[in-house]
Amino acid sequence: MVSLKDISARCGVSVATVSKALNNQQDISIETRERIQSVAAEMGYMANAAARMLKTNRSYNIGVLFVDRRSSGLAHEFFSTVLDSVRVEAEHRGYDITFINENVGHQKSSYLQHCLYRGVDGVVIASVDFEDPMVVELVSSSLPVVTIDHLFNNRIAILSDNLQGMEKLTSYVLSKGHRKLAFLHGEETTVTKNRLTGFYRACEAAGIPIRDGFVRLSEYHDSESCYRLTKELISSDDRPTCIFFPDDFSCIGGLNAIHDAGLRVPDDISVCGYDGIALSQILSPRLTTWKQNTGELGTLAASCLIDLIEHPKTALIDRRIVSGSLLVGETVADLR
Repeated sequence: MVSLKDISARCGVSVATVSKALNNQQDISIETRERIQSVAAEMGYMANAAARMLKTNRSYNIGVLFVDRRSSGLAHEFFSTVLDSVRVEAEHRGYDITFINENVGHQKSSYLQHCLYRGVDGVVIASVDFEDPMVVELVSSSLPVVTIDHLFNNRIAILSDNLQGMEKLTSYVLSKGHRKLAFLHGEETTVTKNRLTGFYRACEAAGIPIRDGFVRLSEYHDSESCYRLTKELISSDDRPTCIFFPDDFSCIGGLNAIHDAGLRVPDDISVCGYDGIALSQILSPRLTTWKQNTGELGTLAASCLIDLIEHPKTALIDRRIVSGSLLVGETVADLR
Protein backbone atom coordinates (compact mmCIF):
# COMPACT_ATOMS: atom_id res chain seq x y z
CA MET A 1 0.00 0.00 0.00
CA VAL A 2 1.30 3.45 -0.93
CA SER A 3 2.21 5.56 2.11
CA LEU A 4 2.74 9.30 2.68
CA LYS A 5 6.45 8.56 2.91
CA ASP A 6 6.42 7.01 -0.58
CA ILE A 7 4.73 10.11 -1.99
CA SER A 8 7.12 12.47 -0.20
CA ALA A 9 10.11 10.59 -1.66
CA ARG A 10 8.68 10.82 -5.19
CA CYS A 11 7.86 14.53 -4.85
CA GLY A 12 10.98 15.55 -2.92
CA VAL A 13 9.02 17.16 -0.09
CA SER A 14 8.44 16.36 3.57
CA VAL A 15 5.78 13.94 4.81
CA ALA A 16 4.14 16.91 6.58
CA THR A 17 3.84 18.77 3.27
CA VAL A 18 2.28 15.71 1.63
CA SER A 19 -0.24 15.45 4.49
CA LYS A 20 -1.17 19.11 4.11
CA ALA A 21 -1.63 18.74 0.35
CA LEU A 22 -3.85 15.66 0.63
CA ASN A 23 -5.99 17.41 3.27
CA ASN A 24 -6.33 20.54 1.08
CA GLN A 25 -4.70 22.80 3.64
CA GLN A 26 -4.05 26.29 2.37
CA ASP A 27 -0.61 26.99 3.88
CA ILE A 28 1.25 25.50 0.91
CA SER A 29 1.21 26.80 -2.65
CA ILE A 30 -1.52 25.74 -5.04
CA GLU A 31 1.12 24.46 -7.47
CA THR A 32 2.72 22.22 -4.81
CA ARG A 33 -0.64 20.98 -3.56
CA GLU A 34 -1.87 20.07 -7.05
CA ARG A 35 1.44 18.34 -7.95
CA ILE A 36 1.36 16.21 -4.80
CA GLN A 37 -2.29 15.31 -5.31
CA SER A 38 -1.57 14.35 -8.91
CA VAL A 39 1.36 12.12 -7.91
CA ALA A 40 -0.71 10.52 -5.11
CA ALA A 41 -3.47 9.68 -7.59
CA GLU A 42 -0.94 8.31 -10.07
CA MET A 43 0.58 6.07 -7.38
CA GLY A 44 -2.88 4.81 -6.30
CA TYR A 45 -2.79 6.31 -2.82
CA MET A 46 -5.91 5.85 -0.69
CA ALA A 47 -6.33 7.38 2.74
CA ASN A 48 -6.90 4.92 5.57
CA ALA A 49 -10.50 5.39 6.66
CA ALA A 50 -9.83 4.42 10.28
CA ALA A 51 -6.90 6.84 10.52
CA ARG A 52 -8.93 9.62 8.94
CA MET A 53 -11.75 9.01 11.42
CA LEU A 54 -9.36 9.22 14.38
CA LYS A 55 -7.83 12.41 13.05
CA THR A 56 -11.05 14.24 12.16
CA ASN A 57 -13.44 12.60 14.65
CA ARG A 58 -15.79 11.96 11.73
CA SER A 59 -16.87 8.71 10.07
CA TYR A 60 -17.59 10.33 6.67
CA ASN A 61 -20.84 8.42 6.70
CA ILE A 62 -24.30 10.03 6.73
CA GLY A 63 -27.53 8.29 7.61
CA VAL A 64 -30.69 8.37 5.50
CA LEU A 65 -34.02 7.75 7.22
CA PHE A 66 -36.71 6.84 4.69
CA VAL A 67 -39.86 5.01 5.77
CA ASP A 68 -42.40 4.40 3.00
CA ARG A 69 -45.88 3.52 4.30
CA ARG A 70 -46.67 1.62 1.11
CA SER A 71 -43.49 -0.51 1.49
CA SER A 72 -42.38 0.27 -2.06
CA GLY A 73 -38.86 1.04 -0.85
CA LEU A 74 -36.44 2.32 -3.47
CA ALA A 75 -38.98 1.45 -6.17
CA HIS A 76 -40.86 4.60 -5.07
CA GLU A 77 -40.63 6.71 -8.24
CA PHE A 78 -40.45 10.09 -6.49
CA PHE A 79 -38.28 9.38 -3.46
CA SER A 80 -35.89 7.08 -5.33
CA THR A 81 -34.77 10.04 -7.44
CA VAL A 82 -34.52 12.30 -4.38
CA LEU A 83 -32.41 9.73 -2.53
CA ASP A 84 -30.21 9.08 -5.54
CA SER A 85 -29.32 12.77 -5.69
CA VAL A 86 -28.52 12.61 -1.95
CA ARG A 87 -26.16 9.73 -2.70
CA VAL A 88 -24.47 11.47 -5.65
CA GLU A 89 -23.82 14.69 -3.69
CA ALA A 90 -22.61 12.77 -0.62
CA GLU A 91 -20.15 10.75 -2.69
CA HIS A 92 -18.98 13.92 -4.41
CA ARG A 93 -18.17 15.36 -0.98
CA GLY A 94 -16.39 12.18 0.13
CA TYR A 95 -19.16 10.62 2.23
CA ASP A 96 -20.92 7.26 2.18
CA ILE A 97 -24.58 6.77 3.12
CA THR A 98 -26.24 4.25 5.43
CA PHE A 99 -29.99 3.61 5.55
CA ILE A 100 -31.33 3.88 9.09
CA ASN A 101 -33.98 1.49 10.38
CA GLU A 102 -35.33 0.02 13.62
CA ASN A 103 -32.89 -2.88 13.84
CA VAL A 104 -29.25 -3.35 14.77
CA GLY A 105 -28.40 -6.89 13.81
CA HIS A 106 -31.30 -8.94 15.12
CA GLN A 107 -32.14 -6.54 17.95
CA LYS A 108 -34.85 -3.89 17.93
CA SER A 109 -33.49 -0.36 18.25
CA SER A 110 -34.62 3.23 17.96
CA TYR A 111 -33.53 5.33 14.98
CA LEU A 112 -31.16 7.26 17.24
CA GLN A 113 -29.62 4.05 18.60
CA HIS A 114 -29.04 2.81 15.06
CA CYS A 115 -27.37 6.12 14.14
CA LEU A 116 -25.09 5.93 17.16
CA TYR A 117 -24.30 2.27 16.50
CA ARG A 118 -23.31 3.04 12.90
CA GLY A 119 -21.44 6.18 13.95
CA VAL A 120 -23.03 8.39 11.29
CA ASP A 121 -22.01 12.05 11.25
CA GLY A 122 -25.54 13.27 10.53
CA VAL A 123 -28.90 12.24 9.09
CA VAL A 124 -31.15 13.19 6.15
CA ILE A 125 -34.79 12.46 7.04
CA ALA A 126 -37.41 12.00 4.31
CA SER A 127 -40.87 10.40 4.01
CA VAL A 128 -41.51 9.44 7.63
CA ASP A 129 -44.17 10.06 10.22
CA PHE A 130 -42.58 13.18 11.67
CA GLU A 131 -44.70 12.82 14.82
CA ASP A 132 -43.29 9.34 15.52
CA PRO A 133 -41.60 9.49 18.97
CA MET A 134 -38.48 7.84 17.50
CA VAL A 135 -38.23 10.55 14.84
CA VAL A 136 -38.75 13.27 17.46
CA GLU A 137 -36.03 11.66 19.61
CA LEU A 138 -33.61 11.69 16.68
CA VAL A 139 -34.39 15.29 15.73
CA SER A 140 -34.01 16.36 19.37
CA SER A 141 -30.58 14.73 19.69
CA SER A 142 -27.22 16.40 19.15
CA LEU A 143 -26.74 14.75 15.75
CA PRO A 144 -26.80 17.11 12.74
CA VAL A 145 -30.12 16.61 10.94
CA VAL A 146 -31.68 17.88 7.70
CA THR A 147 -35.34 17.17 6.94
CA ILE A 148 -37.01 17.02 3.54
CA ASP A 149 -40.54 18.46 3.26
CA HIS A 150 -41.04 19.02 6.99
CA LEU A 151 -40.01 21.90 9.24
CA PHE A 152 -38.72 21.48 12.79
CA ASN A 153 -37.51 24.34 14.98
CA ASN A 154 -33.73 24.78 14.93
CA ARG A 155 -33.21 22.24 12.14
CA ILE A 156 -32.39 22.74 8.46
CA ALA A 157 -35.32 21.91 6.20
CA ILE A 158 -35.39 21.44 2.42
CA LEU A 159 -38.93 22.08 1.24
CA SER A 160 -40.57 21.58 -2.12
CA ASP A 161 -42.90 24.52 -2.78
CA ASN A 162 -46.09 22.46 -2.57
CA LEU A 163 -48.30 25.46 -1.87
CA GLN A 164 -47.18 27.38 -4.96
CA GLY A 165 -47.05 24.22 -7.05
CA MET A 166 -50.65 23.23 -6.36
CA GLU A 167 -51.83 26.83 -6.67
CA LYS A 168 -50.28 27.14 -10.14
CA LEU A 169 -51.53 23.72 -11.27
CA THR A 170 -55.07 24.58 -10.12
CA SER A 171 -54.92 28.01 -11.76
CA TYR A 172 -53.95 26.36 -15.04
CA VAL A 173 -56.99 24.06 -14.91
CA LEU A 174 -59.25 26.98 -14.05
CA SER A 175 -57.84 28.93 -17.00
CA LYS A 176 -59.14 26.14 -19.24
CA GLY A 177 -62.71 26.84 -18.15
CA HIS A 178 -63.15 24.15 -15.49
CA ARG A 179 -65.44 25.06 -12.62
CA LYS A 180 -66.23 21.70 -10.97
CA LEU A 181 -62.95 20.54 -9.42
CA ALA A 182 -62.39 17.49 -7.21
CA PHE A 183 -59.25 16.94 -5.16
CA LEU A 184 -58.19 13.54 -3.79
CA HIS A 185 -55.41 14.39 -1.35
CA GLY A 186 -52.95 12.33 0.63
CA GLU A 187 -52.86 11.66 4.36
CA GLU A 188 -52.52 14.48 6.89
CA THR A 189 -48.99 15.86 6.56
CA THR A 190 -47.35 19.26 6.11
CA VAL A 191 -47.12 18.50 2.39
CA THR A 192 -50.88 17.81 2.21
CA LYS A 193 -51.77 20.94 4.19
CA ASN A 194 -49.71 23.12 1.85
CA ARG A 195 -51.22 21.55 -1.27
CA LEU A 196 -54.75 21.97 0.07
CA THR A 197 -54.00 25.61 0.84
CA GLY A 198 -52.71 26.14 -2.70
CA PHE A 199 -55.81 24.47 -4.16
CA TYR A 200 -58.25 26.54 -2.09
CA ARG A 201 -56.33 29.77 -2.73
CA ALA A 202 -56.51 29.33 -6.51
CA CYS A 203 -60.23 28.53 -6.37
CA GLU A 204 -60.96 31.44 -4.05
CA ALA A 205 -59.03 33.87 -6.27
CA ALA A 206 -61.14 32.74 -9.24
CA GLY A 207 -64.38 32.93 -7.25
CA ILE A 208 -64.98 29.18 -7.67
CA PRO A 209 -66.76 27.38 -4.79
CA ILE A 210 -65.77 23.79 -3.97
CA ARG A 211 -68.73 21.43 -3.93
CA ASP A 212 -69.51 19.16 -1.00
CA GLY A 213 -67.81 15.80 -1.29
CA PHE A 214 -65.38 16.94 -3.99
CA VAL A 215 -62.38 17.11 -1.60
CA ARG A 216 -61.63 13.64 -0.22
CA LEU A 217 -58.94 11.90 1.79
CA SER A 218 -56.97 9.27 -0.11
CA GLU A 219 -53.35 8.12 0.32
CA TYR A 220 -50.11 8.89 -1.41
CA HIS A 221 -48.74 6.27 -3.79
CA ASP A 222 -51.95 4.23 -3.53
CA SER A 223 -53.64 3.55 -6.86
CA GLU A 224 -56.26 1.26 -5.29
CA SER A 225 -57.63 3.99 -3.02
CA CYS A 226 -57.76 6.43 -5.94
CA TYR A 227 -59.54 3.86 -8.09
CA ARG A 228 -62.30 3.46 -5.49
CA LEU A 229 -62.73 7.19 -4.82
CA THR A 230 -62.67 8.07 -8.51
CA LYS A 231 -65.36 5.48 -9.19
CA GLU A 232 -67.53 7.15 -6.54
CA LEU A 233 -66.96 10.63 -7.96
CA ILE A 234 -67.72 9.77 -11.58
CA SER A 235 -70.82 7.74 -10.73
CA SER A 236 -72.55 10.90 -9.53
CA ASP A 237 -74.97 12.72 -11.83
CA ASP A 238 -73.08 15.89 -10.97
CA ARG A 239 -69.56 14.62 -11.52
CA PRO A 240 -66.50 16.91 -11.54
CA THR A 241 -64.99 18.07 -14.82
CA CYS A 242 -61.45 17.60 -13.46
CA ILE A 243 -59.98 15.44 -10.69
CA PHE A 244 -56.66 16.21 -8.98
CA PHE A 245 -54.83 13.16 -7.63
CA PRO A 246 -52.32 12.91 -4.73
CA ASP A 247 -49.46 11.98 -7.08
CA ASP A 248 -48.75 10.64 -10.56
CA PHE A 249 -48.59 7.00 -9.45
CA SER A 250 -51.95 7.20 -7.64
CA CYS A 251 -53.43 8.81 -10.74
CA ILE A 252 -53.10 5.49 -12.58
CA GLY A 253 -55.82 4.08 -10.33
CA GLY A 254 -58.08 6.98 -11.25
CA LEU A 255 -57.39 6.54 -14.95
CA ASN A 256 -58.30 2.86 -14.68
CA ALA A 257 -61.58 3.70 -12.93
CA ILE A 258 -62.44 6.21 -15.66
CA HIS A 259 -61.61 3.69 -18.39
CA ASP A 260 -63.64 0.94 -16.70
CA ALA A 261 -66.65 3.29 -16.56
CA GLY A 262 -66.49 3.70 -20.33
CA LEU A 263 -65.32 7.32 -20.11
CA ARG A 264 -62.41 8.96 -21.90
CA VAL A 265 -59.71 11.36 -20.75
CA PRO A 266 -59.90 14.26 -21.46
CA ASP A 267 -63.04 14.14 -23.65
CA ASP A 268 -65.37 13.12 -20.80
CA ILE A 269 -63.34 14.08 -17.74
CA SER A 270 -59.96 15.71 -17.09
CA VAL A 271 -57.28 14.64 -14.60
CA CYS A 272 -54.10 16.05 -13.05
CA GLY A 273 -51.28 14.36 -11.17
CA TYR A 274 -48.44 15.69 -9.03
CA ASP A 275 -44.67 15.01 -8.90
CA GLY A 276 -43.78 14.84 -12.61
CA ILE A 277 -42.25 11.35 -12.50
CA ALA A 278 -41.00 9.91 -15.80
CA LEU A 279 -43.99 7.58 -16.06
CA SER A 280 -46.37 10.55 -16.25
CA GLN A 281 -44.90 11.62 -19.58
CA ILE A 282 -45.06 8.21 -21.30
CA LEU A 283 -48.70 7.60 -20.47
CA SER A 284 -51.16 8.10 -23.30
CA PRO A 285 -52.49 10.73 -23.09
CA ARG A 286 -49.55 12.45 -21.39
CA LEU A 287 -50.42 13.54 -17.87
CA THR A 288 -50.77 17.19 -16.92
CA THR A 289 -48.91 17.44 -13.62
CA TRP A 290 -46.59 19.53 -11.45
CA LYS A 291 -42.96 18.44 -11.64
CA GLN A 292 -41.02 18.59 -8.40
CA ASN A 293 -37.29 19.25 -8.64
CA THR A 294 -36.13 15.96 -7.10
CA GLY A 295 -32.50 16.51 -8.08
CA GLU A 296 -32.22 19.81 -6.25
CA LEU A 297 -34.14 18.51 -3.22
CA GLY A 298 -31.66 15.67 -2.66
CA THR A 299 -28.56 17.62 -3.58
CA LEU A 300 -29.42 20.49 -1.24
CA ALA A 301 -30.26 18.11 1.61
CA ALA A 302 -26.90 16.34 1.37
CA SER A 303 -24.94 19.54 0.81
CA CYS A 304 -26.53 21.39 3.75
CA LEU A 305 -26.03 18.39 6.04
CA ILE A 306 -22.36 18.05 5.17
CA ASP A 307 -21.82 21.80 5.60
CA LEU A 308 -23.40 21.48 9.05
CA ILE A 309 -21.17 18.51 9.91
CA GLU A 310 -17.97 20.18 8.74
CA HIS A 311 -18.73 23.75 9.83
CA PRO A 312 -21.13 23.48 12.80
CA LYS A 313 -20.40 27.00 14.05
CA THR A 314 -20.98 28.79 10.77
CA ALA A 315 -23.56 26.68 8.90
CA LEU A 316 -26.87 28.51 8.59
CA ILE A 317 -29.87 26.81 10.22
CA ASP A 318 -32.72 27.75 7.93
CA ARG A 319 -35.15 26.40 5.37
CA ARG A 320 -34.60 26.19 1.63
CA ILE A 321 -37.60 26.21 -0.69
CA VAL A 322 -37.23 24.41 -4.02
CA SER A 323 -39.51 25.41 -6.90
CA GLY A 324 -40.96 23.06 -9.50
CA SER A 325 -42.56 23.51 -12.91
CA LEU A 326 -45.84 22.86 -14.71
CA LEU A 327 -45.90 19.98 -17.20
CA VAL A 328 -48.75 20.60 -19.61
CA GLY A 329 -49.87 17.24 -20.95
CA GLU A 330 -53.01 16.12 -22.73
CA THR A 331 -55.30 15.19 -19.83
CA VAL A 332 -56.99 18.58 -19.27
CA ALA A 333 -59.67 19.52 -21.76
CA ASP A 334 -60.22 23.14 -22.85
CA LEU A 335 -63.82 23.95 -21.85
CA ARG A 336 -63.72 27.63 -22.80
